[in-house]
Amino acid sequence: MKKIDGDARTIRELLKGAKYSIDYYQREYKWQTKQAIELLDDLADAFLDDYDASHARDAVADYGHYFLGSIIVSAKNNQKFVIDGQQRLTTLTLLLIHLHNLSRGREDVAPLGELVFSERFSKKSFNLDVEERTPCMEALFNQQPYDPTDRPESVRNIVGRYQDIEEHFPKELTEGSLPYFVDWLIENVHLVEITAYADEDAYTIFETMNDRGLSLTPTDMLKGYLLANITDEARKLAASKTWKTRVGALVSLGKDEEADAVKSWLRSQYAETIRERKKGAKPGDFDRLGTEFHRWVREHDDAIGLRKSDDFVAFIEDDFNFYSRQYLRLREAARDLKPELETVFFNARHEFTLQYPLLLAPLLASDPDDIVLRKMRAVASFVDILITRRLWNFRQISYSTMQYAMFLVMRDIRGKALPELVEILKTKLDAEKETFTSNDRLRIHQQNRYSVHLILARLTDHIERESGMPSRFLEYVSEKKTRHEVEHIWANHPEDHTEEFKSSADFAEYRNRIGGLLILPKSFNASFGDLPYDKKLEHYNAQNLLARSLHAAAYDHNPGFVGFAKKSGLPFKPHSTFKMSDLDARQDLYRRLAENVWNRARLEHELA
Repeated sequence: MKKIDGDARTIRELLKGAKYSIDYYQREYKWQTKQAIELLDDLADAFLDDYDASHARDAVADYGHYFLGSIIVSAKNNQKFVIDGQQRLTTLTLLLIHLHNLSRGREDVAPLGELVFSERFSKKSFNLDVEERTPCMEALFNQQPYDPTDRPESVRNIVGRYQDIEEHFPKELTEGSLPYFVDWLIENVHLVEITAYADEDAYTIFETMNDRGLSLTPTDMLKGYLLANITDEARKLAASKTWKTRVGALVSLGKDEEADAVKSWLRSQYAETIRERKKGAKPGDFDRLGTEFHRWVREHDDAIGLRKSDDFVAFIEDDFNFYSRQYLRLREAARDLKPELETVFFNARHEFTLQYPLLLAPLLASDPDDIVLRKMRAVASFVDILITRRLWNFRQISYSTMQYAMFLVMRDIRGKALPELVEILKTKLDAEKETFTSNDRLRIHQQNRYSVHLILARLTDHIERESGMPSRFLEYVSEKKTRHEVEHIWANHPEDHTEEFKSSADFAEYRNRIGGLLILPKSFNASFGDLPYDKKLEHYNAQNLLARSLHAAAYDHNPGFVGFAKKSGLPFKPHSTFKMSDLDARQDLYRRLAENVWNRARLEHELA
């Protein structure tokens, strides 16, 4: 092996003026929403441990430091090729791009462009330089739209993770705290760069770091602790077999699922406290169960009823067995739409991972299966209504934004019987200030495009199902080539609307309102999207029922739809023209339709 260098570097030292490449045979960028959110939350928690709004800016130098791990590079031909660490480096670059865009026009935030781009001979290139990703990264950096359809997996994931960062970036790190957070991120967050000077040496280092010794996971350590306290060898063997079987089923779902199942179970049943997001606040039960649940259980064994051998047996054979099965059921429902738990699937489309401990919270191992399902559906409906109301009112539903409120709900519904559970959830919905009536100007913009797509898909699917048609929701949210997209009813031609709008900005704001939107096949938009309304109207009649409802023919010889419109009292009507007043009417229709879909009476249906 040739020379090896190891250097601890801040993010500024690592990326300023540096150039990293990724060989063509390296694996794709694969991080998903879960990993991106965890990184954001970890960084936010570490920063907020020290941040105080009263601090001078230079106080950041004394804030705590954060270790982000190591990267392994192979230095050859005057270039550095990333052998291990591209997932973190790519996500970090996306975070820096978001911070750069978030701070545009602000002079109090350190410039970040030099950590994303480098310039030589008047030519800019990304510091993480991968040719196939360049157009996508340039679009994100310049806040321009980019369609990742039919692009490589890495490019699709980059666009997805950037959208995750936009949506889930903690609001506590914006406004006055933003310059402090940027300073802390680039000066106090460290990685170790391990450099080899031949590919084979770099891979040897990678294999040595990952293969020598199998570190015990928190799940392994919890299992060891529980089994060690079972004195009867036969029962210990049986409990071990149960644990192995249940963990095996969870592992088949994907990486880290067994740990996530244990976290969700223990949080749902035992977390009594949660850390406040302020300087000096200590981690609560909820936080520690997310990072060191094996240690938390040992420290709280008496409080959770682990006192004698029989208790440890029951903890595995009854509790873990039951809650891990229900978690598996929920995760399968989140992945594949199942009629008995379809709302779990809808919530998962919003990447709302907090639903799992919430859904487990009211369950008891003694509950019959029909009660288990009813409780799950009631809580899932509560989550569905709550997050859709928030999205309708331009509110965030990110993990960091919702964590504290959902913890309180989880604690309040723990172990409750079905009637009491429904009453608690109804009361919490009634206490919410923001409903569908509190915002009559919902519109689509860059940050909520995906959420509006989902809302339109649900509205469209609801109309069709209530009219006796089969569900097409999966078709409406599919990412295949035949996918559907949000389409504007008005083509983007403000010059055609000067009699109603004084400026193109006023026109754009109105055009983007949800009442002026439909969900249609991408091919439709490509063929007809630029046409005036009177030229598109006839084609709408061949599309989904929400689009068809613009056309008079939808109300002829269509008893299912007409019956639904009459029964619901919703103000459906055809529109031969589409002026401002027509868009206003559709905006009101969509709002009332949303109240119909996301009605809290859904919770009461579980009592029937």
